[in-house]
Amino acid sequence: MKRIYWKIGTALLFATSFLVACQKDVLNKVPLDSFSDGSVWKDLKLAEAFADFQYNVLPGPGHYWDNLTNRTWALSSATDEAYNRFDDYNASIMNSGSLTPDNLGNFDIWADTYKRIQDCNLFLSKIDGVPGDAATRNRLKAEITYLRAYAYFKLISDYGGVPLVTKPFDLNSKYDFSRSSFDDCVAFVAAQCDSAAAVLPLNYPTGAAEYGRATKAAAMALKSRALLYAASPFWNPTGDKVKWQLAADAAKAVIDLSAFQLYTGSYVGVCTVPNTELIMVRLGNKQYQWSSFQGVEMFLAPCGYHGWSSFAPSQNLVDAFGTADGKDITDPSSGYDPQHPYSNRDPRFYQDIISDGMPYGRPDFFQDRYKAGHSNMAEMYEGGLDSQQGWDTWNASMTRYSFRKYQDTTFNYNVETQTNKIWVVARLGEIYLNYAEAAYNLGQEGVTRQYLNLIRHRAGIVNDLPAGLTGTALLAKIQNERRVELCLEGHRYYDVRRWKIADVTENTPLGGVKIIKNTDGSKTYTYIKVQDRKFKKQHYLLPIPREEIRRTNLTQNDGYE
Repeated sequence: MKRIYWKIGTALLFATSFLVACQKDVLNKVPLDSFSDGSVWKDLKLAEAFADFQYNVLPGPGHYWDNLTNRTWALSSATDEAYNRFDDYNASIMNSGSLTPDNLGNFDIWADTYKRIQDCNLFLSKIDGVPGDAATRNRLKAEITYLRAYAYFKLISDYGGVPLVTKPFDLNSKYDFSRSSFDDCVAFVAAQCDSAAAVLPLNYPTGAAEYGRATKAAAMALKSRALLYAASPFWNPTGDKVKWQLAADAAKAVIDLSAFQLYTGSYVGVCTVPNTELIMVRLGNKQYQWSSFQGVEMFLAPCGYHGWSSFAPSQNLVDAFGTADGKDITDPSSGYDPQHPYSNRDPRFYQDIISDGMPYGRPDFFQDRYKAGHSNMAEMYEGGLDSQQGWDTWNASMTRYSFRKYQDTTFNYNVETQTNKIWVVARLGEIYLNYAEAAYNLGQEGVTRQYLNLIRHRAGIVNDLPAGLTGTALLAKIQNERRVELCLEGHRYYDVRRWKIADVTENTPLGGVKIIKNTDGSKTYTYIKVQDRKFKKQHYLLPIPREEIRRTNLTQNDGYE
């Protein structure tokens, strides 16, 4: 699909541009390259179109080689969560330990994010002079304030403290910015979220035309995440309780809005249909999901269904799903059997993961499979349709798993038509987990168990966590619940870094399984290594690209030359 550029300048801080990439959504629909700078600030509709384009800083549905929009895929496969067979987003750079200031691949969001910040600064400097409805101007200002805060949060999550630039940068001005501290940047993000929340409506109904626009709740959810990161061990090595209290208060403020409820429909719908749990989403129009046929389903589905299995769950992630009664599979009393590994598992396992023997879609959606005498049950065993000896073998999952999460299982592969998609930016389940973690670090373990139980009960786990679950065992449960509940939503990459455990989790080989179907129909499971992983201490943060260091003389992150 054609890319259209409307350039007002060039890279970091010195530039702004409208990059209309393949990703299109309800907030990206005007060919802005045809407008002059002067015309935009004389027409409120054009100014709104300018504001709408800044939503591209948010993650979105689909599969595009875009550092900002679809970086979640790369983040997933750059952790122990997933394997990317085709290295679409250069996760191998991180996984091999070869990340340097000259070699960031798609991990580099520095210049692209500052382009969005420059646009936001430009908008905020101009909008008060645009004629038209004052309420619309104020709403748009608040939306842009939220989006700029989101952009800065992305930067500081990756790089630590960054230059805080709040006014448009003139090409003729002298560059004299320096990096602010991480804490100062977090304070700025939190304050900007407060400012946006004070103006924006609480939320929009799922069927409203405005659904997907920034809201008060979205700003508060972003503040919750930012303060949680700031309170975590990597940024708070002394365990300062004041920071944890701020994180707890921010999460509880979202909960106390009482505007959202955990989704109680089929669990797979949490991330596939608009529902009462979703606080902020990015909407995707089926017309623009790379092509009408090759969307999320094609990207994630097993090869025997003519999918690509491009991002495949690891055995490491699969093992994080406990048993149906809520026990870890390592618990001797759980009944887990590695030779019957998919029996009696956490209900979320069956909604998030496609494993051998699990149904996928309706049989009539895969007519060639049906005509060949096969059902809609996945065949990951050696020689099965979804194996490396099956159909479309170049797309076979190396781990012998595929993701079901984010897939619309009503999608009919016989008809080349996609479905509209959503991408979760924030949801209530995350906020519950934020609150549970902050409460734990404030010594409120009963509150922690309460909110973990709410998440687990919604998933279908009936048993409460034991009242005696405390201390480091409870912390491990918090971390595992985030790993399972939020898988493929872009959290794991940052969680293992803020917890300061990435040097363990990301130096562990990525696993998979090899399945042999025996002549009597039984199966034998052998657990295999799919990929060695190498994580260096400096990789807790990304390096600032060398080009930017040369141009700006900013201080580089530790460990990078």
